[in-house]
Amino acid sequence: MAEHRFIKTIKTYYQGCNSRDFDLMVSTFADDVVHYFVDHSPVIGAEALANYWCKVGPITQATWVVDHSIVQEPEAVIEWSMPWTPPSTGSPEVLRGTEWFVFEEEKIAEIRSYHCNYYLSDPANRALHGFNYHGRGYITEDNKS
Repeated sequence: MAEHRFIKTIKTYYQGCNSRDFDLMVSTFADDVVHYFVDHSPVIGAEALANYWCKVGPITQATWVVDHSIVQEPEAVIEWSMPWTPPSTGSPEVLRGTEWFVFEEEKIAEIRSYHCNYYLSDPANRALHGFNYHGRGYITEDNKS
């Protein structure tokens, strides 16, 4: 079976992240892309997100690999592996996580990144920062059903 075009776009995005290629990353994003994280506030905008990865990548020496994927348009979800070196230990390891992508007009419009990183074990990092769970109908402390 041929690889879905959304997965090809995600792999191109990761290729840009891994090589710190600003233009390649931007080519995969909608102009107003939003990337939600469990460990800090969202990054909004194609140029801002590409700049973010160009700065963070060299610090963590991270690379991303797509391990598994499912597509149900206009969304795609992937499991990833990220070989990296935590600055606090200097020892290479593999972090695993998942990302949910929303596409608009063949571009990545939203990324919701979930991972459980031992080095970011603050209880505040158990949910996406800045994500409107209530507004999207998710269970929240105020809405438990």
